[in-house]
Amino acid sequence: LRSDISPLLKDPVAFRTLIDLLEDHVRASFPQIDFIAGTPLAQRLGIGFVPIRKKGKLPGPTESISYALEYGKAELEIQSDAVEPGQKVIIVDDLLATGGTMCAAYELLKRLEAEVLECLVIIELKSLKGSEKLKAVPFCSLLQYD
Repeated sequence: LRSDISPLLKDPVAFRTLIDLLEDHVRASFPQIDFIAGTPLAQRLGIGFVPIRKKGKLPGPTESISYALEYGKAELEIQSDAVEPGQKVIIVDDLLATGGTMCAAYELLKRLEAEVLECLVIIELKSLKGSEKLKAVPFCSLLQYD
């Protein structure tokens, strides 16, 4: 399956190259970022990491959002104090399919009044039109497949 990045993650050289590409893109595009939501990229950039997880995985008070999947519903959460209003955040994920998960993550960060600079994915499945759901949000994908 072309949209499976597991082999890339298991190969240390390929994985490092992927992080290099993501780092180069982010450094060139956004000189000032406070947090990354979703990747080892935060460590490479020397900034904080903000986890957004499935419901029930995070401690403390959380904000929660329910969203539709192709096969049902899901819920994501972020800790209520994860970011301060106005802090700049980039959301990173491995895959954009229908866009439901990315839109939910974006909505959670907006509830906390973060400034979402970009939604960044490794692979975009163009035929599922997920990026159309992110109309108002800057979006970037490294690889696109129909």
